[in-house]
Amino acid sequence: MNGKDTELLQLAADYRDSLRQSVYFVRQLDVEAELSAAQLSLLNMVADDGLRVSAIAANLGMKVPSATEAIKRLETFGYLERSTDPEDSRAVVIRLSESGREIVTQSNTRRNELMAELLARLSPAQQECLRAAIPVIAQLNSTFTQGN
Repeated sequence: MNGKDTELLQLAADYRDSLRQSVYFVRQLDVEAELSAAQLSLLNMVADDGLRVSAIAANLGMKVPSATEAIKRLETFGYLERSTDPEDSRAVVIRLSESGREIVTQSNTRRNELMAELLARLSPAQQECLRAAIPVIAQLNSTFTQGN
């Protein structure tokens, strides 16, 4: 293994560790909230066009039966609804209900406000570094999403 490979492996390890710590942090950001971080993540995931249960499970890193249980719980609260997939009438797409859209907006606003309070503790230079990193992370996420 050459030096460049070793550097990339270390960057990968550091990045993964940072992401893991960020996930822990974000999950604890608003423990008083009506929705858990996992529930809000699922609701945000289907906010645009909705998704099939199998895609939700894959995005959450769980098996379909576990995702189905999480979906059923949110359906019980009235936040999700099922509809026929327009591309395959045998399949179901999970979408936000109107009340789901409202709770997602409220929850995201609250969590963004809490995060902004924490980001205000960073120096302007640190805030700029974070701002500059976001497009790079978005590109990396896009590459992963596209399967490249």
